[in-house]
Amino acid sequence: MAIPDFQTLMLPVLRASANGEIKISEVVGLLGKQLGLTEAELSELLPSGKQTTFANRVNWAKSYLGKAGLVDLTRRGHFVISERGRAVLASPPPSINIKFLETFPEFKLFREVSDQPSGSAPTPEANLKDLTPDEIIRSAHAELDKSLSVELLAKVLAAPPDFFERLVVQLLVAMGYGGSAAEAGRALGKSGDGGVDGVIDQDALGLDRIYVQAKRYADNKVSAGDIRDFFGSLDRFKASKGLFVTTSGFSPAAKETADLLSKRIVLIDGHLLTRLMIRYDIGCRVEETIQIKKIDEEFFD
Repeated sequence: MAIPDFQTLMLPVLRASANGEIKISEVVGLLGKQLGLTEAELSELLPSGKQTTFANRVNWAKSYLGKAGLVDLTRRGHFVISERGRAVLASPPPSINIKFLETFPEFKLFREVSDQPSGSAPTPEANLKDLTPDEIIRSAHAELDKSLSVELLAKVLAAPPDFFERLVVQLLVAMGYGGSAAEAGRALGKSGDGGVDGVIDQDALGLDRIYVQAKRYADNKVSAGDIRDFFGSLDRFKASKGLFVTTSGFSPAAKETADLLSKRIVLIDGHLLTRLMIRYDIGCRVEETIQIKKIDEEFFD
């Protein structure tokens, strides 16, 4: 038989997790036997040569189930069925696919087109025959980045508070602030409530400084009161600008307050945070590089 696509694998992957925590590599082996895949099919590699096609599709099936809250990630490479997943298996549909997952608000939010920057590529739901090859590539790249963004934020929220402090330091250094990681680390990392409060140099000589505050919230949004408190801290430090980082988001009142105050306060929410992490290779790495070539007209002149 042909290797099933990742949507076909969603229901089998969910069922494989029904008896408790399981390792994703165990699911790959288990489903390979259940589906009767041949050795050749099980060993077929992706073009990168780093993973088999079947394992890749099983991993994507698990990832999408997680976006819909049907499974929970427990530790590295392991997952378990959630209460919502058990409810689905209690009265299972003929199959689980993207259309089914979109009945869950978390997955629908994940797929929101509005999450993409303006001018981005069309979504994967678009008819591929209507797209140019480069549009298809950009669309797939946007989908991969969106999925990576969600996974990064989940990892940050699951990590200890001091990890978030180190993350903020590493990101700011990667963006060119704070001189070195050691110097930035001395300026930041003075948290008392799971956040980060401190001053970081805007340049290597310390001629200008930025006051930074970070709040690691899972659900609560930063309020207008939080922004006003931060503004007061800027006054005490005689700072003219500040950076407020959160893993959640900012309430409309908080955004309006930041715009109206006399000091420049830049707001970074969870979505922008993960986009910056991807841009500056913080917590992620390049897995594969695909070269797109075109005719060298000068060669034929």
